Amino acid sequence: MSHERDALKHAVAAAAVEELEPKLTRDAVVGVGTGSTANFFIDALAAVRHKFDAAVSSSLASTARLRAHGIPVLDLNAAAAVAVYVDGADEVDPSKALIKGGGGALTQEKIVATAADEFICIVDGSKCVEQLGQFPLPVEVIPMARGLAARALAALSGQPAYRQGFVTDNGHIVLDVHGLDLSDPDALERQVNGIVGVVENGLFAARRPDTVLVGTPTGVVRRA
Repeated sequence: MSHERDALKHAVAAAAVEELEPKLTRDAVVGVGTGSTANFFIDALAAVRHKFDAAVSSSLASTARLRAHGIPVLDLNAAAAVAVYVDGADEVDPSKALIKGGGGALTQEKIVATAADEFICIVDGSKCVEQLGQFPLPVEVIPMARGLAARALAALSGQPAYRQGFVTDNGHIVLDVHGLDLSDPDALERQVNGIVGVVENGLFAARRPDTVLVGTPTGVVRRA
């Protein structure tokens, strides 16, 4: 099964490169996400690295993989603009709202996605759901606010679980929250981010992707 899923990820990553290649210019900056599907995209992006200037990365792991392919990586503050951001997701609903953050890079991912002119999400078909929430919502929290934030999330009918032994690239912790009502992801994204001590949460509703590419056994489906 993992081999079949990897094949779908490879196909959808290649489709993302085809989607963005006509938009690349020599001074363009490409935003790159984090995770297994994003890794396939980085590998595919290497074939066209001569067509754009540099990348902006959402994690230390992706930065290392980009540089291993000879792709220069800029700090976002040094980039005049980000032409397109490409990343995977843990869940995507029919409205293109996402849950992200299974790999723990949700804050940087949301920053780069928000900065980008265009956001392309790449997933295999197993990530498509009718309503978000089967996957727990990752919430990045300043360590001293762990208990405070957990109680506030429990008050929203969530069941927060501390992600043991994990620290984000920003030096924070992650609470993975089960049981939340995600029928209105836009409102819940704002509500969770309003909790004192929360840095960011993995709902991508305010910044939905412009395009979702879905890898299926019969080919890549484009949802715009």
